Amino acid sequence: MEINPKNPIIFELKNRIETDKNDKTVKDLVNLLSDTALLTSGFSLDEPHLFAQRIHRMIKLGLSIDDEEIDETQEKLENIPSLDNQPDDEMEAVD
Repeated sequence: MEINPKNPIIFELKNRIETDKNDKTVKDLVNLLSDTALLTSGFSLDEPHLFAQRIHRMIKLGLSIDDEEIDETQEKLENIPSLDNQPDDEMEAVD
């Protein structure tokens, strides 16, 4: 993989690393760049599930979704009563 220091992505990543070396988003982006370079070159990834996790984190970041919102949404969905447990005759009684 060739890194062009004049590329705006590389330039911005360098700036962010200088600001905070422990920024998880920057680490994910660097790993994504490396993984996509491997994939576009015809190689396969040793751990594709990590690639998928990074992609999902970037999608959540792009959509401004935090983990608390996801937990709240999942909790709401779990509280929805299931229609599978309803007897058919109760549904017909409404008619």
